[in-house]
Amino acid sequence: MKISLMSIHCLILAVFLQLALGYGSNVSYDSRSFIIDGQKKLLISAAIHYPRSVPAMWPGLVHLAKEGGANVIESYVFWNGHELSPDNYYFEGRYDLVKFVKIVQQAGMYMMLRIGPFVAAEWNYGGAPVWLHYIPGTVFRTDNEQWKHYMKKFTTYIVDLMKKEKLFASQGGPIIMAQVENEYGYYEQSYGDGGKRYALWAAKMALSQNTGVPWIMCQQWDTPDPVINTCNGFYCDDFTPLSSKSPKMWTENWPGWFKTFGSMDPHRPVEDVAYAVARFFQKGGSVNNYYMYHGGTNFGRTAGGPFITTSYDYDAPIDEYGLPRLPKWGHLKELHGALKLCENALINGERSNVSLGPQQEANVFTDSSGVCAAFLANMDNKTDTNVKFRGMTYHLPAWSVSILPDCKNVVYNTAKVGSQASVIAMTPEDLRPSAVSPGKKSKPLQWEVFVEKPGIWAKPELNKIGFVDHINTTKDTTDYLWVTTSLNVGSNGIFLKNGSIPVLSVKSKGHAVHVFVNQKLQGSASGNGTVFPFKAEFPISLKAGKNEIALLSMTVGLQIGLQGEQLNIFKGDGLKSKNWVSTSVPLQLKPLTWYKVLVDPPSGNEPVGLDMIHMGKGLAWLNGEEIGRYWPRKSSKHDACVDHCNYRGKFSPNKCSTGCGEPTQRWYHVPRSWFKPSGNVLVIFEEIGGDPTKIKFSTRKAVGVCSHLSEDHPSISVDSWTTALKDTTNNKPTAQLSCPTNTRISAIKFASFGNPSGACGSFSQGDCHDPNSASVVKKICLSRSECSIELSEENFDLSSCSGTTRRLAVEAVCS
Repeated sequence: MKISLMSIHCLILAVFLQLALGYGSNVSYDSRSFIIDGQKKLLISAAIHYPRSVPAMWPGLVHLAKEGGANVIESYVFWNGHELSPDNYYFEGRYDLVKFVKIVQQAGMYMMLRIGPFVAAEWNYGGAPVWLHYIPGTVFRTDNEQWKHYMKKFTTYIVDLMKKEKLFASQGGPIIMAQVENEYGYYEQSYGDGGKRYALWAAKMALSQNTGVPWIMCQQWDTPDPVINTCNGFYCDDFTPLSSKSPKMWTENWPGWFKTFGSMDPHRPVEDVAYAVARFFQKGGSVNNYYMYHGGTNFGRTAGGPFITTSYDYDAPIDEYGLPRLPKWGHLKELHGALKLCENALINGERSNVSLGPQQEANVFTDSSGVCAAFLANMDNKTDTNVKFRGMTYHLPAWSVSILPDCKNVVYNTAKVGSQASVIAMTPEDLRPSAVSPGKKSKPLQWEVFVEKPGIWAKPELNKIGFVDHINTTKDTTDYLWVTTSLNVGSNGIFLKNGSIPVLSVKSKGHAVHVFVNQKLQGSASGNGTVFPFKAEFPISLKAGKNEIALLSMTVGLQIGLQGEQLNIFKGDGLKSKNWVSTSVPLQLKPLTWYKVLVDPPSGNEPVGLDMIHMGKGLAWLNGEEIGRYWPRKSSKHDACVDHCNYRGKFSPNKCSTGCGEPTQRWYHVPRSWFKPSGNVLVIFEEIGGDPTKIKFSTRKAVGVCSHLSEDHPSISVDSWTTALKDTTNNKPTAQLSCPTNTRISAIKFASFGNPSGACGSFSQGDCHDPNSASVVKKICLSRSECSIELSEENFDLSSCSGTTRRLAVEAVCS
C-alpha cells in the first residue's frame, strides 16, 4: 500500500486537532433511554449542590456517589449566588461551577445541569436575584419582557461559560442534558395565558442555545417537542411522558425531606426508597435522579422558604457532613448493581406484564437474543405472599420488589436490607485556645464582646408613621430590621396608678420578632414560617415619661440591620475593630451580643459540627466564612414521632419523624477546609441570650457498625453474579461488617442468631437464640477492619426455631 507524505501529514494533523478539541459525544434519546455515542444508557443520577458543600469536599462526594452506583451527577445553577448585581458575576469558592463540573468529568461521570434559572430548592428566593425585584415593571416567571430579558441573559451566560470550557457532551464534556425552568406546571395556570406563553417561550429559548444536548422541563405538562417533560415526587412509576418519543425520566426522587426550625426530624426508610426506584424501572423508567443524594448545608443566609434549617441533610444517602448514611447508601448501591445487571434487557427488550395476584405482578423484559430480566412486585402494603412465576415459587414481602436479572434467580429484594448500618456519634470537644507558639502552654480562652444597642444605634435611615415591608426595606442585605417608636406615660397614668401590668400585642406576617422596652428584652415570638400571621402578647414594664419601644423584626430577615453588620466585625478588618472589648469571662444570657474567640481546630480529621445547644438564636462565622443561622428551637413533645417506622405503604414527610421535644438542629457544619492550623476566629452573634462558654466543637464519625440479615436474604450477591450462577447450591446469605478507615472491630456489643428484634444501637435478644452467636462472631471479626459472617450450619445452629425465618443481628464497636 502506498501512502503519500502529504497524506501522513494530514493524518497527523487530524489526530492532533482531535486531541486538542476533545472527542465530542452525540447525545440523543428514544422512548426507552438516552443514547450516548450510539449506546443506550440506564442513568442513575445523584444530586449534589455545589454551594451546599465546599470545594475540598467535592471530589469525595462525587467519588462516594460513583461508588454507590451512580453514573450521573446533577446540580442546579444558583442565579442569585452567581449574579450578585446586574453583570456582576461571581464564580469562586463554593460557587466555582466550572471546577465542580470538571471534577465530575475527571471522575468519568456524566452531568445533568439544571440551569433554571429559577430553581426553588428551599434556596433563598428560589435562586432569583433580589435585585431583579426592584427593576421597574418586572413580574417574575410569566410572559414579562423584563423577566424574560434577564432570565435569557443569565441562561445564555451559563451556557456560553460551559461552551467556553468545552463541558457539553457535544464538545467532549460531561454535560449530557440541561434543564430550563423548574416545576412551573404547578403555577402556570395562576398566570393565565401569560403563563402558557412563558412556558413555551422558555422551551424555545433553551433550544436556541444550541448546546448539542437535550433539554428537559420537570413537572411541566405542556412541554413542546423536543424538550422532555419529567416527573418529580416520592413515586413516579405511573408517570408517562407527553411525547411517545421521550424516555421516562424521574428528575427528583426524594429519598428524604428537608427540616424546618421547630419541627420534627423527617426520615424516609430505605426499603420504601428502593421500592419506589424498582417500581419506576419496572414500569419502563430509564433515568432516576435522587434529590438529594447529598443535601449539604445552607451556609450563611442561603436557606429559603418556611423556616428552613441551616442543615439541608435531607436524610440523603450521603449525610450533610459527607459520610455515607448506612444502610441507605449501601442498600441503594446494591439496587443499582441489580439494575445494572438488567440494563440490556430494560432498554432493549420488549416489556410484558404478568398478573401474579390481586396486588402482585411481574414485568418481564426479553429480546430475540434470549436476554430476560424480571421484576416481581407485591403492592400490598400489609401482607407478605408467595407467588408462582415460570414454574417456581417466590416469597414477596409486603410492599417490595424482587429483581431477577435472568428471570430465575433473585439477586435483590427491596425490603430485605443486607447492607450494614452504622452508629454515628457527635463526639464533643471543648473549644481550644490557639497556641501562642510551639512548645509554650496555651493561655485560657480570651473572649472579646461587642454589645448592640437596641433600636436606633445611628442616624435613622427611615422615618415613617406606620410600618414598612421588611424585605422591600432591607432588600435582603440583612436578616434584621429595627422598628422603633416611643410612648409617653404621665405620672398619673393608669399603668402606674393602680399597678396594672400593660401588655404589648404584636401581630406579624414575618418570621420572628424580639421586643425591647427601654433597651431591655421583654420577649420573643415567631410564626410558623408561612404566609399566615402570628400574634404574641408581652407583659411589659413602663416608667413615667418617655418609654422607647423597639422591635427587631427578622427573616429567618426604622434602622436596617445591626451595627455590628455595618461595622463588618465578623470578617476582614472588622475582626480588629476597636469596638471589640476583651474579657476573660464573656457576658452570659445577654441579648444582642457579639462574641469573638481565637481557637485551634478540633483534633483528628473527621467532619466538624458546632454545638449550639446552650445558645439562643443568631448567626455564626469561622475565619469570615458564614456557618449560618443557628436556632436550637425545639419541636413540640406532643408531635407524632415514631420509635420504629413501618416502611410499607405510601410515604409522606410526616410519616416517620423523630426528635419530638428536641431541638430541630443542634450541630452546625463547619467544613474542615475552613480551619487554619491555629488562630481561627470564631464569631457568634447572639440575639436573645445564651452561654458562649458552653459552645463546643463536635467531630462526627462512625463508632460502630451493625448487620441485621435474614436467612431468606438473596444469597446471590450482585458483585458475584456471574460466578454465583455457575453453582447456586452452596450460596448462603452473608453478613458484611466494615469499619471506617484506620479503625478495627474492637468489641462485639451484640450478636444473636434466631429472632432478635430492634435496630442498630437497640438490638434485643428474642426467645429463639443460638447461645454460640457471640463467640462465632468474635472469632470471625475481632481485630479485623472488615469481616464476613455466613449464615451456615458451620457457624450457627440452624435447627432451632424451625418453621420461622431466622436472622442474625450484630453490633460491633469500631476504634
